[in-house]
Amino acid sequence: MNFERIQTPCYVVHEGLLERNLRILGDTQARSGATIILALKGFAMFGLFPLIRRHLSGTTASGLYEARLGYEEFGGEVHAHSPAFSEAEMTELVKYADHISFNSFAQWERFKPVIENAPREISCGLRVNPEYSEVEVELYDPCARGSRLGITEAGFEGRDLSGIEGLHFHTMCEQNSDTLERTVKVFERKFGGYLDRMNWVNLGGGHHITRDDYDIDRLCEVVAGFRKRHGVHVYLEPGEAIALNTGFLVTSVLDIVENDGPNAILDTSATAHMPDVLEMPYRPAILGAGKRGDHPYHYRLGGLTCLAGDVIGEYSFPEPLKPGSRIVFLDMAHYTMVKNTTFNGVPLPSIGVYRPESGETEIVREFGYEDYRNRLS
Repeated sequence: MNFERIQTPCYVVHEGLLERNLRILGDTQARSGATIILALKGFAMFGLFPLIRRHLSGTTASGLYEARLGYEEFGGEVHAHSPAFSEAEMTELVKYADHISFNSFAQWERFKPVIENAPREISCGLRVNPEYSEVEVELYDPCARGSRLGITEAGFEGRDLSGIEGLHFHTMCEQNSDTLERTVKVFERKFGGYLDRMNWVNLGGGHHITRDDYDIDRLCEVVAGFRKRHGVHVYLEPGEAIALNTGFLVTSVLDIVENDGPNAILDTSATAHMPDVLEMPYRPAILGAGKRGDHPYHYRLGGLTCLAGDVIGEYSFPEPLKPGSRIVFLDMAHYTMVKNTTFNGVPLPSIGVYRPESGETEIVREFGYEDYRNRLS
């Protein structure tokens, strides 16, 4: 891939790498008996939906607009969940969703009449909180103390489950199948008594299935055993695993500023274009770069915005940087395009697809002033 020919900043998704992930997920479905659906909150590049739906049968949404996108652009099954729905949202959502998981009994009871009068058959479930998680960063822990996400075991006592066909938990983040195995044991201990009346169980997302060290055999054993014990259909809804290691953010150096070492200012932004760098936080990998000491030239990389902390990290390079130097961030397909902003009026990166058959990168979307202006009033 010739990054020098790409006008920056630009997200580029490698179609061949994406298809590799999809083949792994398709094989995992066949071996485990689970249905894997795409979580749009992680990756929603609808121009690639035709490729993705060759391998996956649906999408899962975290709100109305994602559900509509899945319905209109992907097709297949549309699953939806939100911490809470408004009346207006639910009236619209029932046009698109096949499965809806409610976050509380109050929401289920409030919207049960809407479901019963919906223009399509909808299977309803409840999101549960098993109060067990191995997520280390509290910002991403759905089972943290006081979490608003899911119904605890105590919350089920004395409740009427008529009309509920499934249970849904989401407790993982970028984790392996050993975490799922331990989580399933806790889930069964706390909620296993309700499973004989359920048709399906959604084991949520956070499964890093396409990571090189992921234990797929163990996942298949856990899911197949669960299905056999309880006779339910199992769903998995990863977002990150679909697009993991398939994308790049191609950027350029604009200036070098000296202050306790050189700062390279890029035509991108951590806070606007890759917010997980600050939220997680984490240090994204860069093609050809390393940590301090790996190469002779060391720089602190910063973004375009006025936020003092808009800093991506410290890196070393084999050659000195100068205005115009290309910096290529790796693994930038997921949780970037879906989360980016126009803070400070910084332009959004273009979106491209690298086609390995032709060896060319096609720019499929560009953004300009109108995209910034039209978000305001």
